[in-house]
Amino acid sequence: MSPKRRTNDDARMRDAERTRTALLDAALVEFAAKGRAGARVSDIADRAGVNKQLISYYFGGKDGLYDAILERWYAEEERFDEPGTTLDQLASRYLDVGLRQPLLQQLFIRQLLDDDVQDAAHAPDAPELAGLRARQANGEIAADLDPAFVLLMLQGMVVAHTLFRRDAIRFTGMNVDSAEYQRQAEAQLRAIVRRFAAPPP
Repeated sequence: MSPKRRTNDDARMRDAERTRTALLDAALVEFAAKGRAGARVSDIADRAGVNKQLISYYFGGKDGLYDAILERWYAEEERFDEPGTTLDQLASRYLDVGLRQPLLQQLFIRQLLDDDVQDAAHAPDAPELAGLRARQANGEIAADLDPAFVLLMLQGMVVAHTLFRRDAIRFTGMNVDSAEYQRQAEAQLRAIVRRFAAPPP
């Protein structure tokens, strides 16, 4: 392969990656604001500054684009619970994502609100619960606490800063987007989660 052709191929790859990233970023804004059903391909393409046909070309359509956003998140999430991670560290990593990427958290909240609860089924062997049960066995969660409710409470604490932004200002006097708020939110979350290990009085 000639140097010129290699250079052209590299440039095309960089352009394709930039286009994919622009579409993912634009789609995140639209999906967070309008949900999966309400977001329009043309609006996503306009926001990204590209032809809407490229959504089908790169992602196979709107659903493929939505799935690609989730896959990008799952790739990040996989690194959260590495060996040796304490429960308070794990919780703070989810909090950090919510504070750094409020649109991603908003997308998840909107998805949860849009989901049909009639489709929900009890999943006692869910991996998230299995992980908390293992932590309970290791003493990170007191024996009298139910891991299912611990998980729900952890999820609530992590999304509170997105759902209750006005209350965050009212109660703390700080802007949720400020470094000071985020520092204190992480410290308080970690302190609360460490209390999960306390034995009953």
